Amino acid sequence: MGSLSHESFEEFLDSLKKAGITISKEPELRARLAEAQFWHYAFKTLAANGKAAGIAFEDHTHGRSQAEIEQAFNEFNFPEMTKAIFFANLKH
Repeated sequence: MGSLSHESFEEFLDSLKKAGITISKEPELRARLAEAQFWHYAFKTLAANGKAAGIAFEDHTHGRSQAEIEQAFNEFNFPEMTKAIFFANLKH
């Protein structure tokens, strides 16, 4: 799903954090993504349903870094649907 030069979920999560996103239960999220065969799909699932496990994403920039967040999704070749799911579940 991602290009060969951008397969690291660690780099993706670090990009989100650099853009002002806080991840609750980040160690658990990283562990789940590390175990997943397809981390892009696992991320989409956790972005949509992670709140039940305490995994949530919060934007501390109040929307000011949306372009940076979108850039991270684009750089790691996520489909538009995954971006939409992430933004729909993002706390402000």
